[in-house]
Amino acid sequence: MQSAIFFALQHNCGQMEKTPSSCQNEEKKGKMKRTIIKDWKTRLSYFLHNSSTSTKTKSNKKGKQHTYFRPSPEEAQLWSEAFDELLANTYGLAAFRAFLKSEFCEENIDFWLACEDFKKIKSPQKLISKAKKIYNEFIEKEAPKEINIDFQTKNMIAQNIQEATHTCFSAAQKRVYSLMENNAYPRFLESEFYQELCKKSQITREPQGT
Repeated sequence: MQSAIFFALQHNCGQMEKTPSSCQNEEKKGKMKRTIIKDWKTRLSYFLHNSSTSTKTKSNKKGKQHTYFRPSPEEAQLWSEAFDELLANTYGLAAFRAFLKSEFCEENIDFWLACEDFKKIKSPQKLISKAKKIYNEFIEKEAPKEINIDFQTKNMIAQNIQEATHTCFSAAQKRVYSLMENNAYPRFLESEFYQELCKKSQITREPQGT
């Protein structure tokens, strides 16, 4: 009985000796988490500051400028009802892209947006040029922003872009949309980033000088 107690004490002491290194690991993880959250808040503050001060964005091809305003908490809460609600909102889209960037997978939303623009092209020549650009940027092996799609879909796209149509990337776009909707979107809704957007008291507009 005494030997059993002695062994137990030895075991516990051994665990206690390992505690400092364990604490260091936990501390490192804590610092990483705080850094990520700080980065989230910086990006979020940037979005909200620009919108609340009615900052204008770059002009589009027609020379028009758009002004974006900070979403109300009620508007932000609508994004949780459907993934399309989030993507259809300028701020929602920007916030979601920032979230994906923090997870090092912004290539998914960038590809989806490129496909949306691609489908609006009317000129056959521009369609072919844009198709090759999207392929080189997102589809081919070791592309700068290579997306995660199966080999067969990649081969099909490689063949289709030779005579590009508006449906060249439809299968890949649907695949990427599904990945974002089922994986990143739920995590975004649970993130502190999104939760702060939904709370009035969390972020307030800074007073501006006269």
